[in-house]
Amino acid sequence: MRNLDRPEAGARHAPAGEGAEESPHKGVRGLRRLLNALLYSVSGLRLAYRHESAFRQEVALAAVLLPVACIVPVTGVERALLVCSVLLVLLVELLNSSVEAAIDRIGLDTHRLSKRAKDLGSAAVLIALVMMAITWGLLALPALVQWVAAQYR
Repeated sequence: MRNLDRPEAGARHAPAGEGAEESPHKGVRGLRRLLNALLYSVSGLRLAYRHESAFRQEVALAAVLLPVACIVPVTGVERALLVCSVLLVLLVELLNSSVEAAIDRIGLDTHRLSKRAKDLGSAAVLIALVMMAITWGLLALPALVQWVAAQYR
């Protein structure tokens, strides 16, 4: 299997002075760059699912809520808000997990700044979950209640 952390043999790199010191991946352009980005993203999703229990729980929640968002009788904008609120939770969880991994890479000893960074990431996930709950409570719940009531008339 190819190591995705290293540039392709013969890949073009940016000349010195154009950001070459930032990363050897910055010189890869065009479709190859897009493909690499896609592969890195898929790898990140797999790693998050494999190693982060909170991410797995939120994916399970998304697996229930996203189909409901597609069938609940709401307007297109409301449907978009329902879907985006669920995706926002996943996005913030991925960012929180990346902060935690970076902090753990630095060292596993307890440090007040490491704790602060992890707690702030956790707080961001909590806020995203509250935003999702408010969005679903204001948009989907009334529509679902009205739809169920109409079924029993």
